[in-house]
Amino acid sequence: MKKKNILTAVIIVLVLLGFITLSTSVYSAKENEFAVVKEFGKIKTIKSEAGLYFKVPFVQQVSKIPKTKLFYDLASSDVITADKKSMIADCYAIWEITDATKFTQSLGASVGSAEQRLDAMIYNALKTTFSSMTQEAVIEARDSISSIILGNLADTYLDYGINIITVDIKQIDLPDDNKLAVYERMISERNNIAAQYTAEGESEAQIIKNQTDRKVTVMLSESDKEAETILAEGESEYMSILSNSYNDESKAEFYSFVRSLDAAKKSLINENNILILSKDSPLAKIFY
Repeated sequence: MKKKNILTAVIIVLVLLGFITLSTSVYSAKENEFAVVKEFGKIKTIKSEAGLYFKVPFVQQVSKIPKTKLFYDLASSDVITADKKSMIADCYAIWEITDATKFTQSLGASVGSAEQRLDAMIYNALKTTFSSMTQEAVIEARDSISSIILGNLADTYLDYGINIITVDIKQIDLPDDNKLAVYERMISERNNIAAQYTAEGESEAQIIKNQTDRKVTVMLSESDKEAETILAEGESEYMSILSNSYNDESKAEFYSFVRSLDAAKKSLINENNILILSKDSPLAKIFY
């Protein structure tokens, strides 16, 4: 009975040892991570594909590093512009691990160590960018300054097996003690520019108006001249027709009669329409 108990205990111990050995010999890798296998501190292998793998128990260790895009939020930084003005920049970076071997060898597979390096590199790029621009230029370039910062980043981050995808500005602000003064100065400058554009526009409008008035005056003058010419030609034609009519004795008497009637009509100026003529008046002849 005693031997049986000892045998049972030995079997249980062997099973436990086997389970522990098996559990420490198997590891897995997910789609969104690298599995780095080290042996005595040196990289033995790196698994980038998802699956179940084996390692030497108690000799090899496995560490996991992310294979996805990572977000790092930098602390707000004080920067100085080219015109010696102080500003506050708050930004963040999107980055990723592209070479797990370099990343492990240089940073010990530590995301925290990588973020410390990113912090220093991005801050240097911020200082370089802002020191090359005036405060006003920085404010005007809010939408494009992120690409300028990314362009000023030294590519030394590639030595760590990482890639910085983008550096974006969340907020650019001014110190509270001079924020109001800066905005008032910018408003004043914009008002001056607007006034200049308005003055130039009004001057150009006056030039166009003067040119148009001159053209209208010339056109009216030419129209009046043409009208007078046509009127003169009409009068001449009228006189010619009239002259031809009076040269014809049969028509001359009729025209004289008509003209006499017109003259008599114009003489009726009182309310009773009474026309008083002497017997010697030429108008009296049309009635007898």
